[in-house]
Amino acid sequence: MMYQSEPPLSAKEVLPTMYDLPSEDPEEPGLPDEFHLLQPRLLDETFRPPNYPSEQIFVASDLNLYYDVRHTLWYKRPDWFAVVGGERLYEQRDLRLSYVVWQEGVNPFIMVELLSPGTEKEDLGQTLRSVEQPPTKWQVYEQILRIPYYAIFDRYSQNFQMFKLDGGRYRAVELEDERFWIPELELGLGVWQGRYQDIEHSWLRWYNQAGNWVLTPVEQERQRTELEKQRAEQERQRTERLVAQLRSLGIEPDIESN
Repeated sequence: MMYQSEPPLSAKEVLPTMYDLPSEDPEEPGLPDEFHLLQPRLLDETFRPPNYPSEQIFVASDLNLYYDVRHTLWYKRPDWFAVVGGERLYEQRDLRLSYVVWQEGVNPFIMVELLSPGTEKEDLGQTLRSVEQPPTKWQVYEQILRIPYYAIFDRYSQNFQMFKLDGGRYRAVELEDERFWIPELELGLGVWQGRYQDIEHSWLRWYNQAGNWVLTPVEQERQRTELEKQRAEQERQRTERLVAQLRSLGIEPDIESN
């Protein structure tokens, strides 16, 4: 007979918690948790390379990426990736159901993987596979698609790693203040400590050539509102100075009331 405490313990104390029941399914590792939904969104909103028109930029998260014409059912599902110099829409008319490299003709330019317990070894290229098995993400990105840049971010340790394709192999690059500049994009990727979607956290986001973080649409609107307030205040102060000058000359200005 199970002992019942008095007063009874709460469900949070006796039943499995969020940490005991993670989002991942052993048969499908890497299923999105909340961070895996928000972080790609921030990357989407700040990825605006100035040297590519918007119709030549495609970004995606958790979208099947088919990479091998010999094994057409093999795919990877990157946490986030970007394609530049291709087409925003599939055949210039439709939203994509997946990204099929042998039809697109343009490989992704950068991959971002967000480490989780179920995918960490594969993301870091530490999983061993037989020749009959599909290759790891690392092998696909490095050896098959030859993607120039591969970023890895661990939200728990806030560890950001960047790898650049060099001589057919990924080499870890040295970060400066947790930032890395990508000249081909005229953008850099770095770790930003701030509030996004009302959540204070460490996030990956893009920055521009001036070293400033690229603003999200919400931040842009907030900035526009603040500038309008500043302009209105400057105009009010200018009007007050003009009125004071006229009155000092004995002239009563005709000011219409609002």
